[in-house]
Amino acid sequence: MKNYLNIICLSLLLSNATNAQGLLGNKDEFFTRQDSLRGSITKERVWWDVKYYHLDIKVNPADSTISGSNTIRYKVLNSYKRMQIDLQEPLKIVKVTQDGKELKYKREGNVFYIDLVAPQNTGEIKEVIIFYGGKPKIAVNPPWDGGITWSKDKNGNPFIASSCQGLGASVWWPNKDHMYDEVDDMLISVNVPKNLTDVSNGRLQSVIDMMDGTRTFNWYVSNPINNYGVNINIGDYVSFSEVFKGEKGDLDCDYYVLKYNLEKAKIHFQDVPRMLKAFEHWFGPYPFYEDSYKLVEAPYLGMEHQSSVTYGNDFKKGYLGTDLSGTGWGLKFDFLIIHESGHEWFANNITYKDIADMWIHEGFTNYSESLFVEYYYGKEAGAEYVRGTRKGIKNKKTIIGHYEVNNEGSGDMYPKGGNMLHTLRQIVNDDEKWRTILRGLNSTFYHQTVTTKQIEDYLSQQIGLDLKSFFDQYLRDIRIPTFEYKVQDNNLEYRWTNCVPNFNIPVKVNINGKEQWLKPQAEWIIMLKTPKDLKLEVDKDFYVNAIKSK
Repeated sequence: MKNYLNIICLSLLLSNATNAQGLLGNKDEFFTRQDSLRGSITKERVWWDVKYYHLDIKVNPADSTISGSNTIRYKVLNSYKRMQIDLQEPLKIVKVTQDGKELKYKREGNVFYIDLVAPQNTGEIKEVIIFYGGKPKIAVNPPWDGGITWSKDKNGNPFIASSCQGLGASVWWPNKDHMYDEVDDMLISVNVPKNLTDVSNGRLQSVIDMMDGTRTFNWYVSNPINNYGVNINIGDYVSFSEVFKGEKGDLDCDYYVLKYNLEKAKIHFQDVPRMLKAFEHWFGPYPFYEDSYKLVEAPYLGMEHQSSVTYGNDFKKGYLGTDLSGTGWGLKFDFLIIHESGHEWFANNITYKDIADMWIHEGFTNYSESLFVEYYYGKEAGAEYVRGTRKGIKNKKTIIGHYEVNNEGSGDMYPKGGNMLHTLRQIVNDDEKWRTILRGLNSTFYHQTVTTKQIEDYLSQQIGLDLKSFFDQYLRDIRIPTFEYKVQDNNLEYRWTNCVPNFNIPVKVNINGKEQWLKPQAEWIIMLKTPKDLKLEVDKDFYVNAIKSK
């Protein structure tokens, strides 16, 4: 989750950024070789498919260190003997083994190249064990500038959490840190002081009391998971639970909060079953029944960690008590619970391959907020909410970022992405069909990583329109399309302006109190026999401008 106002500057499309000094985009951009190593599918990554991780770590609040190992099980796709493992400075790999033998490795910034000795035969399943440790980067402004948050609760107990979207999971553990390859399943073992509890993803398998007075929590994730969705949350937690009767049966819902917030949370977290009911209606079954749903109090605002959603909205409605839409509807629910949980469908179930396509996460999840409002308060309430978020649109940079350099697009991906989808719904003009399309996305791309093109093609196919220019307009251009019209010789003339070539979406208008659909083009279209004293309004649910010319 990123802030609506956290706009990343971009304008120049790059296909490569591999020189050691870096490449300059516009005046606000500079891409380095490290950006390329982080953001591209290198030859040291492409030959192997990660199948399983066992992240086994000790978290020491006393000196803010993390140490341990990650066992990586992988399938050889093509025979090769150099493996890229990502681990960000100042953390260090201290040893790498395969088949019990130590391997040589070389560091280049945040990348380690492991030289493998044993044959890597196509189709084989192999393992390497990466031992590492150190003081990970401290989160400066989580979750936007993430890392590890080392804080204390009101009683002076350690309160620790990870957050790393964009920055990358390699800021605190070694892995194949690119979104295109999700691990199939994972064991997360976290050793902490005995008076603390760790909450991570999936289901708790065991808690082991150690001889040194610490405890190890073992969490197993049975579904594919993206790297930034993996998390640790360590604190003086208590928990309570309920069962949601969902589309796939019983869904275990577990809530972890600091002890002094327990009674408050029992009331406030009632938004969770409301969320699940609404989103299963719109998007289909919660995608991770096997791993349960958890909401975990954290020492920062919150994040969409898979099956372990983190929460820090101060038990307030809205976004820290404010309504991002300015309509009042945003104060009917806790923004963090609804938004971050919406990512279970769009971010965790359907995940971008490249962060340049981050709108797939944030545009749909921004839109999910209005669908939640609609489910409980009616269609017009939902429409008012999404229209209200337009005030956050800047239209200074495009929504899609640069590929292969770990560069996300403009923060407009939130409100503009949501309004783009709301506009598309108007074009479909069939609410049940629209709901079927949203549910179809989650079933067609179930537990997959995807590209923008896959999403565009699916929507075009299901809607039955060529939507290339539509997506070019809203995702790859900063202009708001403008419906221009005039009356000449008692005839109405209209066209699209301020738009990409071939932009030709239909639009609903109200002419002297009567609704009708028009199909503007780039050239003027003439409508004969225009009523006298013409009054024309473009339907406000379309994210377009309208001007009357002379």
